[in-house]
Amino acid sequence: MSDLRVLIVDDEPLAAEGHAAYVRRVPGFDVAGITGTVQETLRVLRSHDVDLILLDLNLPDGNGLDIVRCIRAAGGSTDILTITAAREARLVRSAVGLGVVGYLLKPFTFADLRERLEAYQHYRARLDSSGLTTQRGVDAVFRDLRRPAVGAGLPPKGLAGEMLEQVIAVLREASPAGTSASEVARPLGTSRVTARRYLQYLADEGRVARSQRAAGSGRPEVVFTWRE
Repeated sequence: MSDLRVLIVDDEPLAAEGHAAYVRRVPGFDVAGITGTVQETLRVLRSHDVDLILLDLNLPDGNGLDIVRCIRAAGGSTDILTITAAREARLVRSAVGLGVVGYLLKPFTFADLRERLEAYQHYRARLDSSGLTTQRGVDAVFRDLRRPAVGAGLPPKGLAGEMLEQVIAVLREASPAGTSASEVARPLGTSRVTARRYLQYLADEGRVARSQRAAGSGRPEVVFTWRE
């Protein structure tokens, strides 16, 4: 299956670019474009094929769900994953009624979005196959789309759960100003490179914050701070 084309719709340029960067990190997905208004999005959709829209609901010229209504009214089947700070029950209900494939609340981490993109990828792969002739096949499609995170709370392959807990323990006791990979590695008896892998994983999960501090050589040093 070719890469799935994703359109990012968000009126805040920095947020939109951040979402696009996340999408590009997930294998099998390609960013088809970025728009910031209802009208601009509809113009792009008339001239570009898009598989999935990452849709903010609060746009300058209307509600993001207006885009979904226009797509459905025209007979379009482009899938929608809402990415929004809007938590009102009526909006969630309207989004579900319009057939969105997911509703992700801001702020979110890369892991949050990756989980939903991978679920959507499995859903599309199964949907594009020829195995939907039975109830079991149809049930499997919906299960792929709405399944909970597999192994939620467990580190990915290549990272050990015990070591991850030790890294977290060091971070919890570290200075609020942040601690470097070398400083984490020292009490654990591991290498800086290994500690950095665990720290980067925690940063991707949104559980630690990254920042920089001046180092003796003059080159800024990356430090990590545990998010309570």
